[in-house]
Order: sequence, then structure tokens, then C-alpha cells
Amino acid sequence: MNNLFAPYAMIRRFALAATLLGFGTAEMFAQAAPASQDVQALVAEIRELKSRLAAVEAKLDAYQAAAVVPPVKPAVESQPFPPPPSNPSMSAAEHPAAKPAPFAFGDFTWMNGQSRQKSQPLSNSFATVNLYLDTYYGYSFNHPRDDTIIGSGAVGRNTEWQINNATIGIDTNYNNVIGKITLQAGNQLAVTQDLDGTVNRGRNLTVANNKYIGEALGGYHFDQLNGINVEAGYFYSYIGLESYLLGENWNYNRSFLSDMTPFYFSGARIQIFPTDKIKIEPWFMNGYQTYGKWSKNNSVGLSNYWRPNESLGFVANFYYGTDTKDDPHRKRFHHDDSILVRYFNRPQSAGISKVALSLNTHFGNQWDGINPFPGRKEYILGSSFANRMWFSHDHLAWSLRAEGVTNPGRYLALLPTPGGFPPGPDNYSLKLWDLTSTFDVLPTDFLDFRFEFISRHSNVPYFAGRGGTTSPDGWQGTPGPFVPDVAKHENRLTFAINWRM
Repeated sequence: MNNLFAPYAMIRRFALAATLLGFGTAEMFAQAAPASQDVQALVAEIRELKSRLAAVEAKLDAYQAAAVVPPVKPAVESQPFPPPPSNPSMSAAEHPAAKPAPFAFGDFTWMNGQSRQKSQPLSNSFATVNLYLDTYYGYSFNHPRDDTIIGSGAVGRNTEWQINNATIGIDTNYNNVIGKITLQAGNQLAVTQDLDGTVNRGRNLTVANNKYIGEALGGYHFDQLNGINVEAGYFYSYIGLESYLLGENWNYNRSFLSDMTPFYFSGARIQIFPTDKIKIEPWFMNGYQTYGKWSKNNSVGLSNYWRPNESLGFVANFYYGTDTKDDPHRKRFHHDDSILVRYFNRPQSAGISKVALSLNTHFGNQWDGINPFPGRKEYILGSSFANRMWFSHDHLAWSLRAEGVTNPGRYLALLPTPGGFPPGPDNYSLKLWDLTSTFDVLPTDFLDFRFEFISRHSNVPYFAGRGGTTSPDGWQGTPGPFVPDVAKHENRLTFAINWRM
């Protein structure tokens, strides 16, 4: 490159020398005959040429310097937003730099059970802070006297404003060391964590010391394949497709299937990403949504995710454990399959901008050991189908869900009364079905106003009736004869506000 500009350098030096010589001669001549107008004009012209030559030299120097310096490789253009995690439990360490980050090739915020956030404003290279608030107002047309909603793992109170779940957490990764902790509080803990009976086996274990921790993980990330994470602590369950955080679901009230499957696990897991489109996650846990164990054995599980492209997702989960009190030989198996399809996508449309469906099918059963109800079939089988349509550049959405569940053993159903199921002609059956319609107003990715109508039905009395399920006047501890009032049908309205950042 220097040889290329050598002739220009010689020309520049020759022109400069000639100009200085001419300028010097002109100055001497001008001093000798200052009265001559022609000489003065010549001197002015020479000075103008000298100024122009200096400007040309400056431009030539700048051009030569730019040509000699090696070009700098441009930085890789960053995405307009960091890719969101594939599920609520995925940490930042799951994205190795050497290979494509898992599930970062597309936008999956449309999926049922997935965070809608396309950006992380409270994030830097070291940590991400997570804030979440879920508040609701429920209204049951059954008008229970004690304002208690039963048979639901999402909504527990009637005609009251409730903080359902408020969380604050931090997710960090430093030198491949994974750390995550999320603290939680709210009404939802009363219908989920408070029901864990394993804390009464032995001592030194209580619900109170654990239920305010939503997630708590520690582990290490290995730069193998597209990433391998080894973690232990408390983590959210994926069984049932719909998320523990209601703001991530297409419908506010979870399906019966999701309510009968675990929301959290206590144990360890390994997240293996063979490619950026597949996750294989083995689990080793204490039990089925428990802080302790029901017997001497632990439980195991396996979660599999495959997203071949941005518009399609498959999920398959498995669970095996012994979860019956005083019966280590009674075994439990559960399996669910889900498919999610986005079959219309025009995000710039002011009309319909997106349409997608999700289908979750679940099968589980118990066998062996002591059967307290001889002849009763201990299994659960059901499907939940939902379709969601977005409007007005994804700022409005409408979701419709239908499902049916049969659970002859009733072994995973939430109890309708403090004493269990009331006696009736069919003590060996539970069939549930519902229809749910949800309308969402989405001003931003961080805020959601939700309006929902749900119609639930059962073949046996299962939902809170007008008399309530607590006492004659609805207050705990009120004496007097009382028969819980349960009904076969319930229609309910829910207004909710979900905020997340």
C-alpha cells in the first residue's frame, strides 16, 4: 500500500518546493519594486495557490492514512432484543457463546405457558432481576356464603380483590456458575404449597420455612454440545403445559389437568441441549410437588422439548414415584404430551395479527401396594385444547379453551370440602369438563388486563354452592350442625391484572 502512494508523495514534494521557490522570488521582487501593480497581483495569486495546495495536501494525507491502516472488522449486529428463555425456569447460563443459544433462533413469546417479554430491561451481563405481580377479583354465580372458591388451583376467593402472587427474583451466571432465587407471597400459596403433607413426616421440616421461595437453584454450566446445566434446589414443573405463573398462560384459570399436576419440584435436574432446538431434562426429586418424601424412595422424571421452527413446538414429560403415605410399594406414573402451533402470523396487521393453538393430553395411574378402595380404578385421563387469536398488532387477544377429564380414583383432585368428597351414589367416579373464554388487553409486553368467563361442570357435587363449605355462618370454628354445600356446576367471572418486568 505504501508503494502505491509513493509517486503521489514525490509529486507533492516537488510541487511544494517549486511553490516555495516561486513565492520567495516573488517576495524579493515585490520588495524591490513595491509600486508595481502587476507584481502585487502576482504575489496575491501565488498566496492563493499556496493556500489551495495546503488544502489538497491535507486531504491527500487523510486519504493515505485511511488506506494504509488495516480495516477493522465490523461488530456482529446485535438482535433488537435478547432472546427470552424457553420456559420460566431456564437461566442465562443456558446460552453458550460458542454455539447457537438454545431456542434463540425464533420468537416463542406466543406460546401457551411462556413469558411474553421480548426484552429484559432489568438485565446486564452479570444478572437479571425479575419482578412479577398477579392480582385478581373473582365472582362466582353460586355466591358461596364463605367467599371460598374450591376445585381451583388458581383462584381461591370470591368477590374480593386478592394478591394472587407477587415475586421478586434474581438470576445470575458468573464464570459458568448458575445462581437463581425467587421469593414469593400471595393467595396462591394457600391453595398450593400449604397442602403439602410430607412436612409432617418426622421433624425439622415445615411449609412455613419453604413456601415463600418460588425458585432457588444453584449449579454449573458446561460448554458441551449446545450447553449442559446441572442444578439443584426448588424449580417449577412443566408437567401439564400451563405455567405456575398465571400471567404466562393463555387463560387465567388453569385447566383441570394442569391443576392436578405438580407446580414445583424439590430436587436436582440436568438440562441437556444437543442442538439449539432440543432440550432433554432428567429430574431427581423428593416427590410429587412436595418438600419432603412420602416414603423411603425418591421420584424421577424427564422433560423433553423440541421446537423445529418458530411456529411449532412439542413437549413430552414423564414422572415416576412412590407418593402414598405409609405405602412405599404404591407406584405412580404420569405422562403428558403437548403440541403448540402458530398457524397464522401477520404482526403488522391492524386486524387479526396472529392465531395459534395448543393441545395438552395427560395420562397417569397408580398401582400395587395397598388399595384402600378395592375395585376402584386409579387413573387420570384428559385433554385440554385452546385456541388464541391476537388483534391490533398483538395488543388485543382472545383465547377459548375446552377440556374434559376423567379421574375415577379422585387421587389427584382438589378436595371439595375439608372432609373430602361428600357421600353419594357414585363414590368411584369424577368427570370434569369446562369452557373458558379470556379476553386480554396488552398495552405492552409487561402488562396485561384480563377478563375471563369460565363455566365448569362435574358429574358429582364438586364446586362451592351458596351455603359454602366452612360452617353455618361461613366463619371457621363456628359451632353447630353443618353440611357443606357443593354443586355440580359453577359459572365464574375473573378480572385480573398481570404485571411483569
